Amino acid sequence: MRLHRLDVTAFGPFGGSQTVDFDALSLAGLFLLHGPTGAGKTSVLDALCYALYGSVPGARQSGQGMALRSDHAAAGTRTEVRLELTVAGRRLEVTRQPPWERPKKRGSGTTVDKAQTWLREYDVRPGTWKDLSRSHQEIGEEITQLLGMSREQFCQVVLLPQGDFARFLRADAEARGKLLGRLFDTHRFAEVEKRLAERRRAAEARVRDGDAALLADAHRMQQAAGNAMQLPADLAPGEPGLAEAILGAAAIARSTAREQLSIAHCRLLAAESAQTAAELALADVREVARLQRRFTEARERAALLEERADGYRQAQARMERSRKAEAVAPALELRDAAEAEHRRAAAAEARARGLLPETFAGAGAAGLAVAARRAAEELGGLESARRGEQRLAELVDERDELDRQERADEGLLQDAEEWLAGWEESRAALQARIDTAQDAATRAEQLAVQREPAQQRLAAARLRDQLAGDTDAAAEQARLAQEQVLEAKAHWLDVKEQRLNGIAAELAAQLQDGAPCAVCGATDHPAPARKDAGHVDREAEERALTAYQQAEERHSEREQRLGVVREALAAATAEAGDSPTDRLATHCEELERLWAQARREASALHPAHEELRRAEAEYEQRTADRHRAAVGVASRVGHRERLDRERATLEGELAQARGTAASVAARAAQLERQAELLTDAADTARAAEDIAQRLKDADARLADAAFRAGFDTPHAAAAALLDDAAHRDLQHRLDAWQSEESAVRAVLAETDTSVAAQQPPAEVGSAERAAAAAVQRARDAASARDAAARRCTELDRLSTRATAAVRQLAPLRQEYDRVARLATLTAGTSSDNERKMRLESYVLAARLEQVAAAATVRLQRMSSGRYTLVHSDDRAGRGRSGLGLHVVDAWTGRERDTATLSGGETFFASLALALGLADVVTDEAGGVRLDTLFIDEGFGSLDDQTLDEVLDVLDSLRERDRSVGIVSHVADLRRRIHAQLEVVKGRSGSVLRQRGVG
Repeated sequence: MRLHRLDVTAFGPFGGSQTVDFDALSLAGLFLLHGPTGAGKTSVLDALCYALYGSVPGARQSGQGMALRSDHAAAGTRTEVRLELTVAGRRLEVTRQPPWERPKKRGSGTTVDKAQTWLREYDVRPGTWKDLSRSHQEIGEEITQLLGMSREQFCQVVLLPQGDFARFLRADAEARGKLLGRLFDTHRFAEVEKRLAERRRAAEARVRDGDAALLADAHRMQQAAGNAMQLPADLAPGEPGLAEAILGAAAIARSTAREQLSIAHCRLLAAESAQTAAELALADVREVARLQRRFTEARERAALLEERADGYRQAQARMERSRKAEAVAPALELRDAAEAEHRRAAAAEARARGLLPETFAGAGAAGLAVAARRAAEELGGLESARRGEQRLAELVDERDELDRQERADEGLLQDAEEWLAGWEESRAALQARIDTAQDAATRAEQLAVQREPAQQRLAAARLRDQLAGDTDAAAEQARLAQEQVLEAKAHWLDVKEQRLNGIAAELAAQLQDGAPCAVCGATDHPAPARKDAGHVDREAEERALTAYQQAEERHSEREQRLGVVREALAAATAEAGDSPTDRLATHCEELERLWAQARREASALHPAHEELRRAEAEYEQRTADRHRAAVGVASRVGHRERLDRERATLEGELAQARGTAASVAARAAQLERQAELLTDAADTARAAEDIAQRLKDADARLADAAFRAGFDTPHAAAAALLDDAAHRDLQHRLDAWQSEESAVRAVLAETDTSVAAQQPPAEVGSAERAAAAAVQRARDAASARDAAARRCTELDRLSTRATAAVRQLAPLRQEYDRVARLATLTAGTSSDNERKMRLESYVLAARLEQVAAAATVRLQRMSSGRYTLVHSDDRAGRGRSGLGLHVVDAWTGRERDTATLSGGETFFASLALALGLADVVTDEAGGVRLDTLFIDEGFGSLDDQTLDEVLDVLDSLRERDRSVGIVSHVADLRRRIHAQLEVVKGRSGSVLRQRGVG
C-alpha cells in the first residue's frame, strides 16, 4: 500500500482545504510530521484512517459524524476527505463526506445532509478515473479486503503508536492478550474454546438428563416392587456405575415379583372353591325362608279379607244405586245449566242497574230503552258548543302569545337603550387605539430607514478593525519579503562576483590543444588558469539569480496584497467613520429595540380597525332593534282588544251549554256515559226475564225423570249419582278385593309352601355372613394375584426401558468424555495442559514469538547488539502462562523483564516491537506491501548516538522502498530530516506546509 495524495476540507482543525503530497514526501524515504501542540498532527492521521475505514482511531471514536467538522469552516463549506493510494497494484481514490448540518437553501434554520462516499479507480489506458461504488458498505468491504487489515490492525501497523507499545512492554499477560487478539484476529480460537465448552455443557446436560430419566425409572421400579428392590441412597445423575446398579437391582426385583405371583395364584384358586360352596348353601337357606314368609303372608291376607267383607257388600250396593241414578243424569245437567245461567243474568242486571241513578231503580226494560234514546238526542245538540270551546282555547293561546311578544320587545328595547347610551364613549376609545397603532407604524417605518445604514456602518466598522490587523500583518510580511529580496540580491551579486573572479579558470577549462583561444586567439596554451576550491560556475550563478527573481516576485505579490488590504481598509474607514465599533453596536442594538417595540405596537392596528368595524355594525343592529320593538308594541294594542271582546261572547254561550259540568266536553262525556249505561241496563233486564222462564221448564222435566227412576225426589237421585272418578275408585276397590281373595286361596293351596311352613325357621343371617366372608377372601386373593401380575408387568416394562436407555446413553457418555477432555485441554484446566494455556493464548504465544524474533533484528541494531527480545512461556504468579516477554542483555548475559528498561531503552524497544509487529501482521494479512508508515513520538528520550542508530534503522526501511513518517516535537529531528510536513495553527484554523521536497 502506497499513499499518493491526501486532501482535507473543513476537517478537524483545518478550516479550509489542505493537501498532502505523499509522493513528494516519499522521495526522501524519511519525512517529519511536526507542529505545535494542538495544531492538528494527529488529525492528519485521523483523516487517513477516516478515508479508508469511515471512522477515526479507537481513542477518538467519539469524534464521529458531524463532530469531525472543523469549527473554523465557513457555513457553506462541506467537510470532505479524499485519499489517493495504490494497493494490490490498483490506483484508487476514496472520498468521504460525513453528515453535514448546513443552512437551509430556503427559509431559516438548518438541515442535515447524509454522509456520502465515493470510490474511483484510475484506468491507465484511457487515462481517466472510473466510478466503482457509492455504497458505504461495499466500499468498506472492498478496502478491508484489499488491505487485508481491520481498522484496529491498520492503526497498530501503519500508524505505529509508540505509547501503546511502551505500555505493551510493561503490561501483564491479559493486557497483551487483548492487544494481540485484536491485531491477529484470534477470536476464532476463542470461539473454538467457547464452542467446545458449550458442547461440553450440552453433552453433560444430555448425560445428566438421561441419568435422571434412568434414575426416575429406577424409583418407579422401587415403588412398584415395594421392599423387593433396594437402591443405594447416594445415587445421583452423572455418578459412575449408576446404570449397572439400577439394572442389577431391577433383575432381583423381577425374580422376586414372579415368585410372589405364583403364590398369589394358588391362594386365589382355593378361595374361589370355598366361595362357590358358601353361595350354594346360602341359596338353599334363602329359598326355604322365602316360602315360609309366603305362607305366613297368605294367612295374614286371608284374615284381613274376612275383616273387610261388610265393606265389600256396602260397596256393591252403592254401585247398584249409582247405575239407577245414571238415567236421571241428563235432566240434572240441564237443570244445573239453566240455574247457573239464571244466576249470571241476574248478576249482570244488578250490576247494570247499580251504575244508573236512583231515578231509574224501578224502571223496566222498556222504560230504560226510552231513557237511553232521550240521552242520545241531547248529546247530538252539543256539537256547536264543542266548536265554540275550541275557539275559546285558541283565543287564550293567542292572547298569551301577544303578552310574550310584548315582554320580549320590552327586554330588547331596554338592552338597546342601555347599549346605545355608552356608544359614543366606546367609539372614542377604539378610535384612540387606532390612532396609537397608526403612530407606531409610522415610527417603525422611520426606524427601519435608519436601521439598515446603521447596520452597514457597524459591519464596515468590524471590517475596518479586522483589516487594521490584516494591514499590520501584510506590512510585516512585505517588510520580511523586502529583506529576503535584499539578501537574495546580495547573495546573487556575491556569487556573480565570485564567478567573474574565476572566469579565467572557467574559460581555460574550455581550451583544447590546437584550438584558438576565445579571448586571445592563440592556439598554444602554455599556462591555463586553474579553478580553486571556491570557484562558482554558471549553474550556481543562475540558481542565485533565480532565487533573487523569486524573492522579487514574492515581494511584489506581498506589496500588491498590502495595497489591496489598505484600499479595503480605507473604504471601510470611509464608510464607518471614526466611531468606535462598540458605540456603533450599541446604537444598532438601541435602533433594533425601538424598531421591534414599534412593530409590536403597530401590530395592533388591524385588530383595532376590525373591532371598530364590528362595533359600528352592532350599533346599526341595536338601533334597528329599538325601532322594530317600538312599532310592535303599538300594533298589538288593537289586536288585544278584539281578542278580549270575542272571548267574553264565547264564555257566555259556553256557560249555558255545559250546565253544571266543568266544560262542554265534560257535559258531552256525561251524556254519552248515561246513554251507554241505560242501553246496557235495558238489554240485561230483557235477558234475565227470558232465562227465568227456561229455569222453570227444566225443574219440571227433572222431577218427572226422578220419579220414573224410583227416587222420591230429584235431590235423592242427585245424591246417588257418582262422578267418573268416584265410579272408577269404587270399581277398582271391588276388583282388588276379588283379586286378593283368589291369590290368597292359590298360595295356601301350594305344596312347597305348605311343606316349608312345617319346617323350623331358616337362619339366613348366618348363611349370608359365611358367604360374605368367602367372597371377601376370594376378592382379596384376586386383588393380590392382580397386584402381583401388575407388579411383574410394570417391572418388566420399566426394566426393558431402562436397558434401552442404558444402551442409548453409552455413545453419549463416550462423546461427553471426548468433548470434556478437549474442552478442559483448550481451556487450560486439564492436567494434560502443563502450562495451563488456553487455545487462544497458545496461538497468541506463537504470534508473539514471531513478533519478538522480527523485533530483535532491529532492536540489536538500535542497541548496538546489546538487547534481544525473547518470548517466555513461564507463568506469572497464579495466572496462566504463554504471553511473557523478556529482554536478554548481552552485556550481563541475563534475561530480565521488559518493565526494567529505562525510558530511552523502552522507546527503541517499543519501536522495534512495533516494526516487528507490522511485519508479522502484514504477513498475516496476506503479505500486503506497506510502503508508507507513521511513527508517533518518543524520540525525545534518546541521546544523540542512540537517535542516530534509531534513524539508521528507520532509514534502512527505504531498502524495501518504504517511506516512514515520524510524528515528533524534537527540534533536532528538523535538522536531521529535511523532508518535512509542518502543521501551522492560526486563529482561522491550521494549515499544512511541505518543506524540503522537490
